Amino acid sequence: MKPYLAVLNARARVLLQYRTAAMAGVATQIFWGWIRVSVFTAFYASGSAAPPLSLADTVTYLWLTQALLVLLPMRVDGEVQAMVRDGTVAYELVRPADLYWYWFTRQLAARSVPTMLRASTLVLPAMLLFDMGLPAGLAAAGWFLLGLAGALLLSSAFSTLMAITLLWTVSGEGIARLMALVGQFLSGSYIPVLLFPAWSQAALAALPFRGIMDTPFRLYLGNLSGMAAAGALLHQVLWTLALIAAGRALLSRGLSRLVVQGG
Repeated sequence: MKPYLAVLNARARVLLQYRTAAMAGVATQIFWGWIRVSVFTAFYASGSAAPPLSLADTVTYLWLTQALLVLLPMRVDGEVQAMVRDGTVAYELVRPADLYWYWFTRQLAARSVPTMLRASTLVLPAMLLFDMGLPAGLAAAGWFLLGLAGALLLSSAFSTLMAITLLWTVSGEGIARLMALVGQFLSGSYIPVLLFPAWSQAALAALPFRGIMDTPFRLYLGNLSGMAAAGALLHQVLWTLALIAAGRALLSRGLSRLVVQGG
């Protein structure tokens, strides 16, 4: 455990240096968040049927997506990508640590630190100026924190799996673009999952993507509580374990076929 904690600490220190970039990202997120809230407000005003999510909850949901957007696995680890391209990935194999957990720890830092930097500076102005609501209660806040931890682990498992595919694809651009599109759409980042058609709800509930965004947000709103909240957290855990198992199996297969030329 100690080597992985050291990696997590080192990566976090590196990522914490990009505070100016995070602030610039916050300004962008607030701008787009305001546009999205305006669009959904107009949508609610023109609709006749009662939606499954109130306008106030939808506004809060939208601001949560803006605050936690970088939690989504939308890009491949650039350093791992470079190592696969130039062959220095061979050095990874001589480290006194399990390669999967080493890469997983890197992704854990890459998902958590930028999220913390952006969310900590976006939430307050969103609450003061743009009608973002507080958690539905103390219980909802507690469930939300658990859901956020589960989302972080699930996203890191996704990101690690994406990094492992570099052993075959090298560039990684295809998988990154695909995950960015599919992940944002199915997780509720574009449209809250509850606003999708009724016929799609069962499939969306079964897929892992909602565990990254929709689950913690609905816990925040109090939309999920009690056994429903516990079931949502279990869904996150099961998918995380499944992706970890798939990642380890794929990494083992990839390393058995890996050939690095040069000297």
